[in-house]
Amino acid sequence: QVQLVESGGGLVQAGGSLRLSCTASGPTFSSGAMGWFRQAPGKEREFVATISGSAYYTNYAASVKGRFTISRDNAKNTVYLQMNSLKPEDTAVYYCAARSIRTIASMADEYAYWGQGTQVTVSS
Repeated sequence: QVQLVESGGGLVQAGGSLRLSCTASGPTFSSGAMGWFRQAPGKEREFVATISGSAYYTNYAASVKGRFTISRDNAKNTVYLQMNSLKPEDTAVYYCAARSIRTIASMADEYAYWGQGTQVTVSS
């Protein structure tokens, strides 16, 4: 069983940066793809970024491409989301997700494990 714990959320002004971390426990972390999703109030959960088990492949939502960077450190069982040039529309609860398959995935139902979420608020 994989357990995921996110951290690093907070309040930041537009144009600022935050780095989210997601630390995983369980035997499949180093082999499975990881993803970040977000959910704003009144909206559906949406894909943000994904990284393959080897970290060789990544994919991003169009709305964050060029501003956000996903990375992972398998030795630390941690995946990161570096968020730069933040905008008020990035405000949401950000969730980390994991799956046992190595290939990247952008659909929420392709992930079996989820963290509890961390709030990111960007003020204008």
